[in-house]
Amino acid sequence: MTTIQIDDLILSLPEVGLFGLACLTLLLGSLFRHTTAGGVCTVRAYWLSQLSLAATLFLILSGLGLSATAPATAFNGSYVHNLSTSLMKLIVCLIAIMVFLYSREYFRKHGLIRGEYYILGLFSVLGMLIMVSAFHLLVLYLGLELMSLSLYTMVAMQKRRPLATEAAVKYFVLGAIASGILLYGISILYGVTGSLHLPDIAAAISAAGSDTRPWLLFAAVFIVAGVAFKLGAAPFHLWLPDVYQGAPTAVTLFIASAPKLAAFAITLRLLADGLLPLAQDWQQMIMILAVLSIVLGNTVAIMQSNLKRMLAYSAIAHSGFILLGLSCGSAEGFSAALFYAVIYVIMSAGIFGTMILLAGEGQEELAEIDDCRGLAVRRPCFALVLLCLLFSMVGIPPLAGFWAKWFVLKEVLAQGHVWLAVVAVLFSVVGAFYYLRVIKLMYFETPETESRLSAAREGPLVMQWTLAANGLVILLLGLFPNALLQLCVRAMQS
Repeated sequence: MTTIQIDDLILSLPEVGLFGLACLTLLLGSLFRHTTAGGVCTVRAYWLSQLSLAATLFLILSGLGLSATAPATAFNGSYVHNLSTSLMKLIVCLIAIMVFLYSREYFRKHGLIRGEYYILGLFSVLGMLIMVSAFHLLVLYLGLELMSLSLYTMVAMQKRRPLATEAAVKYFVLGAIASGILLYGISILYGVTGSLHLPDIAAAISAAGSDTRPWLLFAAVFIVAGVAFKLGAAPFHLWLPDVYQGAPTAVTLFIASAPKLAAFAITLRLLADGLLPLAQDWQQMIMILAVLSIVLGNTVAIMQSNLKRMLAYSAIAHSGFILLGLSCGSAEGFSAALFYAVIYVIMSAGIFGTMILLAGEGQEELAEIDDCRGLAVRRPCFALVLLCLLFSMVGIPPLAGFWAKWFVLKEVLAQGHVWLAVVAVLFSVVGAFYYLRVIKLMYFETPETESRLSAAREGPLVMQWTLAANGLVILLLGLFPNALLQLCVRAMQS
């Protein structure tokens, strides 16, 4: 019994380590509070959080050798450790480190004492890591709620921003409804199969008779609806534009990056590991959600004048492409969806990071699309990175976004769904308009005499280099996509 417990702890070292370090960061931040504002010291919390993530990253890398050999489970099969979980955890931690780096500049420019942001971010990342490795529905749900509750609080942190409180309330209420829907689907699934362990659920569904099939489909509908909310897919997208616009940009940056990959992880875990025998049924649901997301996201984004709302609807469209990969129901389709999710979170983090660095002292971020007018004249380096990221969002070669869409469409065509590929391509062309509009304003419009960009500093050198590296990664992954793609393929086959 002792050996099993030790093995369990060894396999779950990244989560155990991050939990301990997050508690330590919270304790030290509470003991040494800022003398003027009374909040947790931002600088101390920032460095402790970055060290915590770096230590977690080291623990994940240390376990890569074990995950590459053979999958392993812990805690009576409730926790799984394999190449796919290690890869997604690795990317989540790297993205979180980059997000915290960008966010530090946001809080400095606004003169805010927000060490709580980093502490809540650590607990949110912990929830994501638990979600990635969950092999039991209760463990998965606990990880989901740990992540979600931290995000709800982060959205409402900036009290002097009225939209933040409104966004937090909407996010919390709709998120609670979505969690209830997911939990209701899980309860029905447990009632039919008698288990919460994903492999046991798959086996029970395979052996189930025709009399229980309607209940299984009923459960699948609720589960798909719950995970679609977390992905921000239409028609469960109503929270996304308001939260993106209302939340402080540092929080929007966080929500738009790592949690997307975690939401993909639980969707994959539920559909591929638990409900795979019902693939023919949930594939049709996923296809409908994918088409709705791509059509609605790209169409409504054209009408937006606010930059963050435009990116929110863009996120809905990109969620549709991820769902297209999942709708294939094959290892190749899952690999393409994982590749797309990874590329998207990198692009999204870079775009919101650019918005933070372009804000002036004490000013809010670029709020309107017209604020990008003449950016190439005022900030040519930032404009170049933003150009690279926006072109990648469009799907223009040789950037990584092109290959992300290509691999998804390739798998959709391999499944014989030509109409799905046609719809995706047509509305991708429609969606190119709002990205190219921003690029036109940056490079082909005369900058205004008085602009918020006039007050913007270049930002700390480390953040400039991070932003440049962000754009360079997208370019290199576009020039050499096979390395990441083969890793995704191996991860999905493990």
